[in-house]
Amino acid sequence: MKKLLLFVFAFSSFTFAQDKFTRIDSLLNYLNENNKFMGSLTIREGENVVFNKAYGFADIEKNSKADRLTRYKVGSISKTFTAVMVMQLIEEKKLTLQTKLNRFYPKIKNAEKISIYDLLHHRTGIVDYVNQDASFHASLDKKHSKEDILKVITAFKSNFEPGSKYEYSNSNFFILGCIIEKLTKKSYEENLQNRIVKKAELGTFENKTEMTDKGAVTKKVFVPTTYYKEEATNTANKESYSYYFDGTNWVKSLENNNSIAFASGGITSTPADLTKFIHALFEGKLVSPTSLDQMKEIKEGYGKALIQFPFGERRFYGHGGRIENFSSMLGYYPTEKLSFSLISNGDNYVQNDIIIGILSIYYKMPFPFPQFMKMDKAELAKFTGTYASKDIPLKITVSEKNGELSAQATGQGAFPLTFKEETTFVFAAAGIEMVFGDKSFVLIQGGMKFNFTKE
Repeated sequence: MKKLLLFVFAFSSFTFAQDKFTRIDSLLNYLNENNKFMGSLTIREGENVVFNKAYGFADIEKNSKADRLTRYKVGSISKTFTAVMVMQLIEEKKLTLQTKLNRFYPKIKNAEKISIYDLLHHRTGIVDYVNQDASFHASLDKKHSKEDILKVITAFKSNFEPGSKYEYSNSNFFILGCIIEKLTKKSYEENLQNRIVKKAELGTFENKTEMTDKGAVTKKVFVPTTYYKEEATNTANKESYSYYFDGTNWVKSLENNNSIAFASGGITSTPADLTKFIHALFEGKLVSPTSLDQMKEIKEGYGKALIQFPFGERRFYGHGGRIENFSSMLGYYPTEKLSFSLISNGDNYVQNDIIIGILSIYYKMPFPFPQFMKMDKAELAKFTGTYASKDIPLKITVSEKNGELSAQATGQGAFPLTFKEETTFVFAAAGIEMVFGDKSFVLIQGGMKFNFTKE
């Protein structure tokens, strides 16, 4: 297999004489041309945008290409916006970090023990309604009332004693969104616009002409490009669909109704807005320095809707997100006031590897470009077959066609597997990694591992 690697994963050499932004552009163009990536990237140094480009399509059916103003669903990066609004309410003395959940929703299990702090840090024991209730997966495109979702959350038993450990749950931030609405008597969207979007100017100023008794008058009007809405995607409003690659073509993903994601993942934005948002947050334009320090407090890998991730000796703050087949990442390095945001509306490659490439090139570190070439059929044949697992009641059949692997789980559609390294293949759209061994493989998804053996 190692000999094959030299052929399959050959690398293109790029001279460092090239401008770093030209090479970042080359990388993303290269991935796009090989059907590995569609989306947008913004890099901001302080307040200055130094890179802002889009790749691929916002709407393939209409042949509508994405551009720097294209808006994408950002998934769980929405949680950082929600956390900022909660911290603002604490500064306004409408809440404290110690306020208990039973003040608002006493019927939720252990509500008398769960604090706002626990909700922000995912330390509640409240079950994740998105990933545990099958009814949502059967009706993702339907509107759900907050009352109905809260009933689902209330019906679950607690996973653990509040405060005892970390476990990521979308329910926590759905509840926080409801608390924001209760305390302010305004919608989540109104709060988002007034508390963050207008303050940080997450939008554009456009000329608008109105007829008056003195004739036509043109004024500059602020148009937000970050917002929460429950209506379907509107490409006329520069909004994008998301896609997955089926091995031959990009296929439009099922569109979710945002009422399900709400404050845990329902915001639409642009990479430029996201970098402007996090810069404003760290510059004290949205919360006080004390509140920011509290948000940055990392406990078991998670702050108050901020994570910390390393790149070499640097430590970035930010958050990631995934909804439908949108995949997003936002990062900020305080020492250099550097922010970046990458949003994919079509990924057929591991986003983390793309980000490593972007940052490596930005910091003038060596980064070889992978060549996407078909592997030898005889080598691929070693991986084909039907596999079963004792960990989950599921069988997966791995097949080869035209020098590429695909996998299909019982009762589900097939998905393509992209070669990563040696015996590792990935399906980036679902965050799946499959590491093959001798007549076996380990499936890794969402931090969980499942062992499969060939029948």
